[in-house]
Amino acid sequence: MNILVINAGSSSLKYQLYNMNDESVLAKGRVERIGMESSILTHEVDDRPEVREVSEILEHTTAVRKVLDMLTNKRFGVLGSIEDIQAVGHRIVHGGESFKQSVLINDEVKLEIKKLFDLAPLHNPAHMMGILAVEANLPNVPQAVVFDTAFHQTMPKSSYLYAIPMVLYNKHKIRRYGFHGTSHDYVSQQAALFLGKPIEELKIVSCHIGNGASCTAIMHGKSYDTSMGMTPLEGLMMGTRSGDLDPAIVPYTIGKEDLTLNEVNSMLNKHSGLMAISGISSDMREIVQAMEDGNESARLAFEMYAYRIRKYIGAYAAAMNGIDVILFTAGVGENSAPLREKVCEGLTFLGIELDTERNKVRSGETRRIAKDGSKVEVLVVPTNEELLIARDTYRLLTTSSESN
Repeated sequence: MNILVINAGSSSLKYQLYNMNDESVLAKGRVERIGMESSILTHEVDDRPEVREVSEILEHTTAVRKVLDMLTNKRFGVLGSIEDIQAVGHRIVHGGESFKQSVLINDEVKLEIKKLFDLAPLHNPAHMMGILAVEANLPNVPQAVVFDTAFHQTMPKSSYLYAIPMVLYNKHKIRRYGFHGTSHDYVSQQAALFLGKPIEELKIVSCHIGNGASCTAIMHGKSYDTSMGMTPLEGLMMGTRSGDLDPAIVPYTIGKEDLTLNEVNSMLNKHSGLMAISGISSDMREIVQAMEDGNESARLAFEMYAYRIRKYIGAYAAAMNGIDVILFTAGVGENSAPLREKVCEGLTFLGIELDTERNKVRSGETRRIAKDGSKVEVLVVPTNEELLIARDTYRLLTTSSESN
């Protein structure tokens, strides 16, 4: 079975085509600058040169058609026809309380996703455009949606409720939802496989550290608590997001700087975090280089960033009454040895002993970076959200066909 996985943004679309017989990636690529005359489609197939095409792509339906044309192109493609695509899987950022697991798309599901637009105004509408674009091009092909928030629906009320009037939760569903759930789910399963232990026996802190970042306490295979909240702004310090802060800062700043709510929201999401403190970049590689060159603002940004990750790990050790595994994943988590070292050097009280030589090794595989005998395993686990989406789509289709 061939499954096409799509992650649609407001002006972009990423795709991967999987052969589920062996879970191999047949092709992958992205469409950027949708809505412009100079849109760019990049198409990659192993052992072949990358294909880059610039053309006018004004909306997502055309973008999907261009992708399908590329996948079936006699020279660059990997499929004989679009009929070789048996299903399409989508990533949806916010499923609210409506979706506790992945589902096949129907009219009812689409209606419910639209109701959640207010909870993720930058993401869910774009994802819906991707769904409708596939529907227009592949009207008879089943589609599935995998929600970033679904994995966190196992959190107890004591974890996900805010200490504000309950009427706000009852009427408007204001609560902690958490994000990066697809990634946290995948890497925690991979960690258990690597260690050869049932995930039901493990207490894991998963650190998804990229431009957006979150930590999740995973107890016995289920999300118990997570750092992101109702939106992806809460929690860790990130590339351009502030993370945790005193909420009174918002009205105070509005009054002192004569800003609008939208301007403050933009400040906290797009002009804070590493960028704000370092004054030079939101990219951890550039922060580390500047720090090594003696830039004190970069050093402060780096230390604040690492400190907050370490603080959440300590909090989750208390929440779960212990930790068996700490894992690092995503762009920064997988690639920044200095950050992993800085985070772990303050966790020796948990019995963590980092092997500095193992930590320096770069690899695309799951690997141990703790010393032999460390009381807590420390792993680097490459994430693969697209593969989990493909797996969930495949499972839903096979389950549906068996029930019929």
